[in-house]
Amino acid sequence: MEIACLDLEGVLIPEIWIAFAEKTGIEALKRTTRDEPDYDVLMRYRLDILEKNGLGLNEIQEVIATLSPLDGARDFVDWLRERFQVVILSDTFYEFAQPLMRQLGFPTLLCHKLETDGNGRVTNYRLRQANPKRQAIVGFKSMYYRTIAAGDSYNDTTMLAEADAGILFHAPQNVIDEFPQFPAVHTFEDLKKEFIKASQRDLTL
Repeated sequence: MEIACLDLEGVLIPEIWIAFAEKTGIEALKRTTRDEPDYDVLMRYRLDILEKNGLGLNEIQEVIATLSPLDGARDFVDWLRERFQVVILSDTFYEFAQPLMRQLGFPTLLCHKLETDGNGRVTNYRLRQANPKRQAIVGFKSMYYRTIAAGDSYNDTTMLAEADAGILFHAPQNVIDEFPQFPAVHTFEDLKKEFIKASQRDLTL
């Protein structure tokens, strides 16, 4: 059996931090893994901004409650689940993702956890493991699953490289230029075609 491994933000749902930045007017929070390859640097930067502005988990969750998956994302996930085992490998947090995962039909999600105090202040974050997306692929391969992965950012590229086939989806031009070894597509229809092309089975649209 083949496993389809997908990034979440920017692939199936809007970028949560960008939506929060737009709601709060804090432009600095628009920085994402598309811009910063080092995830720890990025998260420390975000937590510092939240602290300085007196913002916490409650305010972020209020914005998340207004979001919906990207147009066509739910249909794409349904299509993919008919043909592959599907796992979402994300650098988001369970405290963020739940409402949006419900709208996607609750595919399997592997991500991280936030640490908060009694007032909802975000004090820290806990990674599931180091280099979690790549390590998930390594784990699936150790069980003799074939893996096809899709993502959009720097933090997806080790996952794409470790997978039997990697695809860039909705990626910015700087990532496409730096990783020309991966096919790059921008619509769910084209992404379906790339999964079919990467599969070793006789699949159709």
